[in-house]
Amino acid sequence: MELPAFIPSISGYSPAYFPAKLKPHLPGKLFGAPARMLPATVNASIAARNVRLRENFAFTVSAGLGGKGDRETGLELQNGNGRWVHFVGIGGCGLSALAKLALKRGFQVSGSDIARSSFMDGLCQEGAHLCIGHSASNIQRDNGLIYPDSVVVSSAIPLDNSEVLHAKSVGVPVYKRDYWLGKLTENHNLIAVSGSHGKSTTASMLAYVLKAMGDDITALIGAHVPQFPEGNIIAGNGQNFVLEADEYDGCFLGVSPYIAVVTNLDWEHVDQFPDEDAVETTFRRFLKQIKTGGHLILFGDSPGARSLLSCGEGAVRSDKSRGTIPVSRSKNRYRITTYGSSITNAWSASGIHPNSKGGSDYTLFYEGLPVADISLQIPGVYNVLNSMAVIATIEALFGDQIRIIDLVNRAKSHLRNFAGVSRRFEKVGSVCGCDIYDDYAHHPTEIRAVLQAARAVFPFKTLTVVFQPHTYSRLAALIDNFATALRGADRVVVTAVYAAREKDVWGVSGRDLASRLSGIESEYVPFLDNVVDKLVQEISEDPHREILVFTLGAGDITTLGPKLLSRLKSVKHAKFELLKMREPIPEC
Repeated sequence: MELPAFIPSISGYSPAYFPAKLKPHLPGKLFGAPARMLPATVNASIAARNVRLRENFAFTVSAGLGGKGDRETGLELQNGNGRWVHFVGIGGCGLSALAKLALKRGFQVSGSDIARSSFMDGLCQEGAHLCIGHSASNIQRDNGLIYPDSVVVSSAIPLDNSEVLHAKSVGVPVYKRDYWLGKLTENHNLIAVSGSHGKSTTASMLAYVLKAMGDDITALIGAHVPQFPEGNIIAGNGQNFVLEADEYDGCFLGVSPYIAVVTNLDWEHVDQFPDEDAVETTFRRFLKQIKTGGHLILFGDSPGARSLLSCGEGAVRSDKSRGTIPVSRSKNRYRITTYGSSITNAWSASGIHPNSKGGSDYTLFYEGLPVADISLQIPGVYNVLNSMAVIATIEALFGDQIRIIDLVNRAKSHLRNFAGVSRRFEKVGSVCGCDIYDDYAHHPTEIRAVLQAARAVFPFKTLTVVFQPHTYSRLAALIDNFATALRGADRVVVTAVYAAREKDVWGVSGRDLASRLSGIESEYVPFLDNVVDKLVQEISEDPHREILVFTLGAGDITTLGPKLLSRLKSVKHAKFELLKMREPIPEC
């Protein structure tokens, strides 16, 4: 179907002219709303914009339908040349990284979100124009004469967002994050790190090691990485691109990786996936995106991940003598390498034990033979597995150029120096015999893994967990699993649910979870400030008690640790001053 030429003042076309499925992707003013007439005195920049709009109109329609209209117009994201892109939901970890990379590549960047986040601080310093709150005025300049060249929308933004609707009404191309990522990475050797858990740490560790080994990579991470100068990105110029590939809203289906990593598969994002089968189906679709001649790195000990190798997809099951196997479908399109604790995987680990740095040491095996002793400064068996995924990926990238033993020896020194990701087993501070840590864990599998690591690092401390459930849907679906996982602590305080994007239509609360925690000390304290008050009183009354406090959750629970630390330090200082006053004054 030939589309009509488009200019900002277009009007008069009948809705019947367009197939029904196209209507949601066309400017709303084509269907009953009055056309917004631009002033007659259109300057040169607006005239140039009209040319771009005409070029992009068919492309925008095709992009919305998953078509390939971009092949003709070429959405150029490698060099911004001063073009303006606006990000709706810029405060989130995903879009903030895209915005920061756009700044590095010469775009003018603006964005909006409903509340300020820590990810926005660096963007302001780099020159981005940010707005708190959503409004049509956020995407226009000079009284509506100037609009962005593109608008990029977070998965969390509803379709009726005022900025999105206004952009569509004036013909500005609107892209979801998945499509933007696809165009951003299409000319690179994309390494997409996916999985229900561990994506951020694995992708960060991989990017850190590759960069340290001299690879001029680009990386986009959905978390703050203290060792990255830019926080959550690395803006390189080489061919390799490391991406934390998120399954939420099917975002990772927009990219075509050369190497795909699947760290595990679990029922997560229950608001998106009704059951684990739905998660598996989405990951199967993701694997179909792997480029011919590419590679899949898979956690072989995960039943969910291994289900992706089932014969239902035409894949050959793992050869027990080798972890690298051909795939029969699509004429051996890509190879598969597995890793895990079991020796049946290509890469495996043995002798895992805590070390003096608070991390883990282990012996790495390749196809049943010991290759190297690896040392990490980040704790937990799950980070041992993450490091093996990194090594397997590096071998897939460079194994045809460098001997495996040499690759591993080059990588292991950098693995030793990787310090981790913010909010992953992150130490807040110590005072009054109390160590305070914070972790993003918000799923039963993650909680179980973190508490096991905490027990290994601090075997003699009393473990108190303050858990803030994240979203009502997740709590309602997994409440029994949460209860089982939290029983790994000595004491649990459950707070009110951090609702995020939801309303409570499930009739569930933190109190329901606390009541299920039989066998351990537990209570429901809804407000974070009240939790701080309670812990300060208890800990300060017995300052010699060895206690470990972990705050867990994906919401604002991260603010609790610093408040608790500050209050305990104040109490300690006050007690010290009181003791000094009670000391006898020495005689002259």
